[in-house]
Amino acid sequence: MNNLDPNLKAVLERNARVETDKAWETSFTRRIFIALITYIGAYLLIRYNNLTNPELQALIPSGAYILSTLSLPPLKKWWIGLKR
Repeated sequence: MNNLDPNLKAVLERNARVETDKAWETSFTRRIFIALITYIGAYLLIRYNNLTNPELQALIPSGAYILSTLSLPPLKKWWIGLKR
């Protein structure tokens, strides 16, 4: 890679960064981490307001987030198809 044009080298480095970012954005680890943070936040809010069963009620926003990560990729694909 030492003999490459500097512009080409910059593009290849950028592409590698973009691929890594995309891998993180679509990773199972990221989805679970965000769902866990959502669950903890909802649990604390529900608990603070003295509502019943905060551990069960906190599953609602966390579950909604997980469903959105599963349903949005097909929606995105459909939307991109419309724009082409």
